[in-house]
Amino acid sequence: MKITIDEALSRGGAGIFQKRLLLIFGLVWAADAMQVIAVGFAAPSVAVTFGLERAMALQIGTMFFLGMFVGAFVFGRVADVMGRRNVLLLTVAADAVFGLASVFAGDFTLLLFLRFLTGIAVGGTLPVDYAMMAEFLPPKNRGRWLVLLEGFWAIGTIVVALTAWIASAYGAEAPWRWIFLVAALPALIGIFLRIWVPESPMYLLRKGRQDDARRVVNRVLATNGAEKLPHDTELTLTAPPEGAPGSIFSGSLLMRTTGIMAVWFLVSLSYYGVFIWVPGWLAAEGMGWVRGYGFLVILALAQIPGYALAAYGVERWGRRATLMGFLLASAAGCFLFTLSLNPALVALSLILMSFALLGSWGALYAFTPELYPTNLRGTGMGTASAIARLGGLFAPTLLTFAFARGFGFAIGVFAILLVLGAAALLLVRTETRDRAIG
Repeated sequence: MKITIDEALSRGGAGIFQKRLLLIFGLVWAADAMQVIAVGFAAPSVAVTFGLERAMALQIGTMFFLGMFVGAFVFGRVADVMGRRNVLLLTVAADAVFGLASVFAGDFTLLLFLRFLTGIAVGGTLPVDYAMMAEFLPPKNRGRWLVLLEGFWAIGTIVVALTAWIASAYGAEAPWRWIFLVAALPALIGIFLRIWVPESPMYLLRKGRQDDARRVVNRVLATNGAEKLPHDTELTLTAPPEGAPGSIFSGSLLMRTTGIMAVWFLVSLSYYGVFIWVPGWLAAEGMGWVRGYGFLVILALAQIPGYALAAYGVERWGRRATLMGFLLASAAGCFLFTLSLNPALVALSLILMSFALLGSWGALYAFTPELYPTNLRGTGMGTASAIARLGGLFAPTLLTFAFARGFGFAIGVFAILLVLGAAALLLVRTETRDRAIG
């Protein structure tokens, strides 16, 4: 009897196995978020510790995102060749080691080097995480669960904001050391938890390891309380159409790749631009009562309902429509900020930005891995993640010029970029809700 892996996984549904997987992947996802968001929160105290201008201190962000670009570009492809599990174990371990080493950096040059290495590890983890989680989920549950995984980003953001707030409140001599320490701890725990995660059955089958793939699928079914597959079952991948492309830039994939990569870049440039500069602005200036680390915690909390709505929307309205809606809402939030009439409007615009930008990420991460077949999924996610890191790489340096003309002007630039992102999404004419991946 022949059966596709998607059909086999559907027999067990999304149960205990996927819940454990979500918690394990989510823990490290939160750790990765903490490493990324730490740039904006740590830069002011890094500047004080090493006697630097804030613009120079933000180079920790430039080096970190450069490392993420390298890691995402390289490890997404390595995962398609060597397997998802091996890459995840390697990158999570490197995340913990170099993240902890950053805490003890004695000079700025060493700190930049360690943030670069940490960035490589984090950049390698993000795309493989999503590709692997997607390959363990039945089609009808995939979108919502991938957005739930992305929701752990909000948890990491909240923890970093609270850490910065507490360190500031208690007058810590170098708050950035505490921020980097807290950011590295979940990855350290995740090293041991990741050992429990088996290799992706889709990857195993693509490598011709039928028995290993069936063994993993049976483990999933047994954990979820479903009946195992008969011994004579032959697992197959969802058959690609005749003449299926062998590259994410060839054939029918060219248009969708161009569109989705443009969205990744523009959302990344806007998101990192906002969240690298907003923490320092709120801590030092703000507007009236909209200032300080306390309001940053509120912004972090606003991300949770954004993810919740995205998780509902990708299954109810579809991936593409949900992503489009959040992109336009993000642009609206940025536009409201440029009006800057009073603190209440500023607060509303910042909360809408935080809510909608993170909803955009949730829908984007759910949508992208489903646009590619198994043999290209790691490459597709790796490329998307690398493109996003380019946005993060440019944000600390190039946007300095925009902010030099005023904070409101720079946020207005983000509004335009997000509208362009919505326009780029029009190039992606595929809707993947409830579709099998193979």
